[in-house]
Amino acid sequence: MSSSPFCAARSEEHIVHVVGTAGHVDHGKSALILALTGIDPDRLREEKERGLTIDLGFAWLRLPNDDEVGIVDVPGHRDFIENMIAGVGSIDATLFVVAADESVMPQTREHLAILDLLGVDVGLVVLTKVDLAESEEWLDLVVEDVIETLDGTTLEDAPLVLTSARTGQGLDELLTALQTVLDDVDPAADRGRPRLSIDRVFTVSGFGTVVTGTLIDGYLRVGQEVEIQPRGSRARVRGLQTHKEEVERAVPGSRVAINLTGIDKDELARGDVVTSPDWLHSTTLVDVRLRYLPEILWGDLGPYAQRPLRHNTQLKFYSGAAEVMARVRLLGSEALLPGQTGWVQLELQEPVAVLKGDRYIVRLPSPATTVGGGIVVDSHPGRKHRRFRPDVVDRLETLAEGSPSSVLLQALKRGGPVTVGTLFETVRLGDGAPEALRQLLEQDEALLLGRRKRSKAGTDPEIGATAQLIVGREWWTGLIDRAAGELSAYHQSYPLRKGMPREALRSSLHLEPRVFDAAMAQADAERALVDEGATVRLPSHRVRFTPEQRQRVETLLSRFRGQPFAPPSVKESSEMVGEDVLRVLLQRGELVQVSPDVLFLTDVYQEMVRRVRERIQHQGSITLSEVRDMFESSRKYAQALLEHLDEAGVTKRVGDKRVLSDPRR
Repeated sequence: MSSSPFCAARSEEHIVHVVGTAGHVDHGKSALILALTGIDPDRLREEKERGLTIDLGFAWLRLPNDDEVGIVDVPGHRDFIENMIAGVGSIDATLFVVAADESVMPQTREHLAILDLLGVDVGLVVLTKVDLAESEEWLDLVVEDVIETLDGTTLEDAPLVLTSARTGQGLDELLTALQTVLDDVDPAADRGRPRLSIDRVFTVSGFGTVVTGTLIDGYLRVGQEVEIQPRGSRARVRGLQTHKEEVERAVPGSRVAINLTGIDKDELARGDVVTSPDWLHSTTLVDVRLRYLPEILWGDLGPYAQRPLRHNTQLKFYSGAAEVMARVRLLGSEALLPGQTGWVQLELQEPVAVLKGDRYIVRLPSPATTVGGGIVVDSHPGRKHRRFRPDVVDRLETLAEGSPSSVLLQALKRGGPVTVGTLFETVRLGDGAPEALRQLLEQDEALLLGRRKRSKAGTDPEIGATAQLIVGREWWTGLIDRAAGELSAYHQSYPLRKGMPREALRSSLHLEPRVFDAAMAQADAERALVDEGATVRLPSHRVRFTPEQRQRVETLLSRFRGQPFAPPSVKESSEMVGEDVLRVLLQRGELVQVSPDVLFLTDVYQEMVRRVRERIQHQGSITLSEVRDMFESSRKYAQALLEHLDEAGVTKRVGDKRVLSDPRR
């Protein structure tokens, strides 16, 4: 946290990645990060005194292509594996560190198993301390040992870089290699539902409560109300920082520090999740696919085989930065043998906020060691399952392999808006497609643009309306965010204009007219934007005059009131208040323009129209000179008024006279 006020400052956004270290204690992870970034990730006094990392450390750097990388430095000592798991739960890639003077060690293997269970398949193998290797032959043996250890894991094809933090050897090559592997990593998804699993909680004098973590699934903004799960408490974002730079908006996939108001430090803990309100719910039951490791990964004599996993075994459950005790309920077998994968329901002692698809790790509490992990298949099963039920296992298999609705969602994510008919033709789900689409809509993963209300019978006619446009929620939130950005910039440049011209906004968003029109109607219905026909604006935008502008307006209107039937011209009015201010007065209806150069106060204009109509009704017609004399004005104003009334269909010209276009009106 900086000493400056914790407020928005930086608006430019870059691609942001988070990289986590992994490896045995004292293999040079922190020294490597210090050499790369100039930042010492060991922040605790005990860490500096003992020369080892105990809790998570953080640093950052900018790659040659200008991408930003946040680095989570994790402890390697076996006593602090829990902290390591909290640090690597949401990383894009890993720097897997092995010291050249020691080679593969017990926590090398355990960290590798954790990365494998979490599905981390992007990274670099960094051979550190190469200057301490006793010989080239020894170095070759270490490389062979590392390659053999990685075989069959998610990192088996990871590039290997030789480095020395002390001499600087290989550091430039490491940065180049890191940029190369991160180039293949897609930007973090924006699902419109931000989640930040808290890994640190502290206070800063003058600012209050601050939490940190890696943001996934959506954006956070300054001023936004947030919910803290599983507690259900509310707070507001006072400020945001990424890499100690204050930002207005934190992007998915970035390391973020959040200054929260309305909540105390003591009300928060590691593993709590900061999110937007009213959608994420905690749970004490989760259905999972569990991969049980074939061996215990540390011990004085190295790895050794572990016992079968039995029903009702107590394990520690880790997901994100959360850590709770859990009881294992085996659903399809009496026991899970080492190396097997099976279906398990975990009964958690405390609620956690997780979603389907989240990764997790389980460990024995004593002796503390990693024994398995996998993927959450159902975060809210609702009840305890009866064991050995084929229907339960079949359901979990379907959820894991991908339901029809998930197939539809993946098709939507691959492109932009599409008609329902085209979507059904693409995925070829047959008669099951409408029901799958209905599930997506009910789960708010997709929406129909311009969707009508449900019928009284509860049916939804649009499900089968093949011409209806449908979009994924991720695409929709991205569009609204882009549109809001364009409108915000326009309002800032033209504060006195009612809104941005529709065509200009459509062009900036690169949308086809049909898609744009449907999207604006949907956005207006949701009050995300305000569609006013010719223009579009943000709901918060209001045209407001400055004190100086208000003074000029009052001076102008005083002249109009002093000479109601011979007021200042358009040119004179514009010179007095400016074109934009005059436009606002016309839009508000304070003035009426009857010709390119003639304006009237609105109530004066209405009086003139009424008197002209009454004179014609009384004597059958009226001439230009009679209008001039009636208002003691000049020919210029009388002629402008009558020609305006002709165009408006109130009067029509017959020779030198005007009569009513419709005498019955």
